[in-house]
Amino acid sequence: MIHIVFIEPRFPANQKQFIRGLAEIGVTISAIGERSKETLDDELRHWLTHYEEVTNVCDEKQVLNAVKFIQRHKHVDRLEATVEAHIMPCAHVREAAGIPGTTARTAYLCRDKPAMKEILRAGGVSCAESTAASTADEVREFVARVGYPVMLKPRDGAGASGAARADTDRELEAAMRALDLGRPGRSIAVEEYIEGHEGFYDTMTLKGRIVHDFATHYYPNVLEAMRTRWISPQFVTTNRIDQPGYDEVKAMGQKVVTLLGIETSATHMEWFSGPKGLKFSEIGCRPPGVRAWDLYNVANDMDLYREWGMFVAAGRVSQRPSRRLATGIIALRPDRDGRIAGYEGLGAVREAFGDHLIDWYLPPEGSPTQGVEAGYMANAWVRMKHENYDHLRHMLDMVGRTVKVRAHG
Repeated sequence: MIHIVFIEPRFPANQKQFIRGLAEIGVTISAIGERSKETLDDELRHWLTHYEEVTNVCDEKQVLNAVKFIQRHKHVDRLEATVEAHIMPCAHVREAAGIPGTTARTAYLCRDKPAMKEILRAGGVSCAESTAASTADEVREFVARVGYPVMLKPRDGAGASGAARADTDRELEAAMRALDLGRPGRSIAVEEYIEGHEGFYDTMTLKGRIVHDFATHYYPNVLEAMRTRWISPQFVTTNRIDQPGYDEVKAMGQKVVTLLGIETSATHMEWFSGPKGLKFSEIGCRPPGVRAWDLYNVANDMDLYREWGMFVAAGRVSQRPSRRLATGIIALRPDRDGRIAGYEGLGAVREAFGDHLIDWYLPPEGSPTQGVEAGYMANAWVRMKHENYDHLRHMLDMVGRTVKVRAHG
């Protein structure tokens, strides 16, 4: 029987679903996590054969020691992680322990933006101009060559996390200070700002070939969404991905997977499409965040957690996406920071769109609000479905206009 060691089964909450998917196909599962065995819930206790506690799952030495202990008792076929911060430590431990899977080289290239784009540009993938910079002068030289606007990001940041746009010298200097450029050993990514529509392309690859794929669109683009309170941002998964309009995205995705050496893994790729054509942005060698797989499961009558288990444990496909529905999420921001005071418009939304609601989250009155930059699921949200992508967009817009989240200071 296949034996898989999984990194951190409890946090974030959907980590448990990967364990479930493995258990349902009969895999023997060990896990390594940061809390005691006594804190595992009944289902995890039932699914897991063994559990090792460490103080930090990103500490490669601790994780390697835990893996070696497990190996002394039973052969380990795979070591798997699905959270961005765990991917690189897991790859190093995997290689040190002689376990197959994503290599440290691939993990590094999927994490370090300048190195990633250097490889991809050399392989013919169109990317924004970018560089790594460890001094302010290097940033200024890049801006002098490329021009404003530019984006400054942590080299290993995910999505818009820590990113800043600069349109002027003053904004540039402020962004460099915010990113702590100048600290010994500090290096950041500096990129040409690409105008256009932003989306993401998520895949499941098997032995280097994309087998399942999903295309999702941001409204508006992430940087604007994470900086502007009055916007109720959305991302929406299309059920039109098999139409010719997505052929270029699909071809780009397969080329990226090949160039970065991704074998059997979930991936999450960000892209822009605008006046300069289709531009690759970045990739994570792991499933998407913000519970996007939940939307794909509803849209396609699938269980991607179980399918992921089949890929990593059995090396084969067991499901096919139906492309039956488009699905999406809209984030509903409180009108100010403070504590939730109440909601308006919920009854009208339920009456109008009840059959198209998937689920929702409404923090109870008195709950502290989260900042606008905290993401799509930090405060209230609603997830919806419809057979027609354009009609779904219309419904999500109506929810954003109808539901008001009131807060008091």
